[in-house]
Amino acid sequence: MTFVDTHCHLYDEAFDADRPQAVQRAIDAGVTTMLLPDIDSMSTERLDTLYNQYPNHFRRMAGLHPTSVKEDFEAELAHVRKRLETGSLVAVGEIGMDLYWDRTYEEQQREVLRRQMSWAEEFGLPVALHIRKAHNEVFGLLRDLNRSSYRGVMHCFGGSLQEAWRAVEMGFMLGIGGVVTFKNATMAEVAKAVPLDRLLLETDAPYLSPVPHRGERNESSYIPLIAQKIADLRGISVDAVAEQTTANASQLFGLD
Repeated sequence: MTFVDTHCHLYDEAFDADRPQAVQRAIDAGVTTMLLPDIDSMSTERLDTLYNQYPNHFRRMAGLHPTSVKEDFEAELAHVRKRLETGSLVAVGEIGMDLYWDRTYEEQQREVLRRQMSWAEEFGLPVALHIRKAHNEVFGLLRDLNRSSYRGVMHCFGGSLQEAWRAVEMGFMLGIGGVVTFKNATMAEVAKAVPLDRLLLETDAPYLSPVPHRGERNESSYIPLIAQKIADLRGISVDAVAEQTTANASQLFGLD
């Protein structure tokens, strides 16, 4: 039984004290492939260092995270473009819109998302979308782009069941993480209702640890806890969840 963690930041400083051990715990837990989304030019070197240490277990994305969109976004986009031109990446991510803290750079976030969506199509790559307090804005932008369908994942999906169906109808998969294990989580309804072939497993480590580790640092070895919760919600085996979500990840990100 193997798993794919489709979204984790094991290059984050939170793992500086025990990164090799955290990677080994994940592998021992059956999480044999882990996808690393980028944040901005300041995180790329750390990401690449980790990838180069474990090239058989990690895959890389390139993208400008919405909370890193500032006045210098053109220089940051140039960095992303250069990365994409290497041809060694599995997705454009993580990209999107985040209006949780403030809306100062909302229009810049829109432009950056449009540009990166265009590059994903140009390079034939899926997208990993980060959406926080901005579902209406992102759905509106996607509608304006007027594509017949999209390839990608709405990472750490936190929308309603109605928004989940809307995303699936557009062609997206949904990233299910530790939040699904929280008491009274609305994500449980989504994880139970949406077809299993549209779901992906992720941790977003070091953030959003699943129960019983809530409040602690998250890590990729906790993926089986998320898979077990989905299995319980759907009344199926964890093996079935592992098999289908791994196949989903392989198909979307070209992991074969």
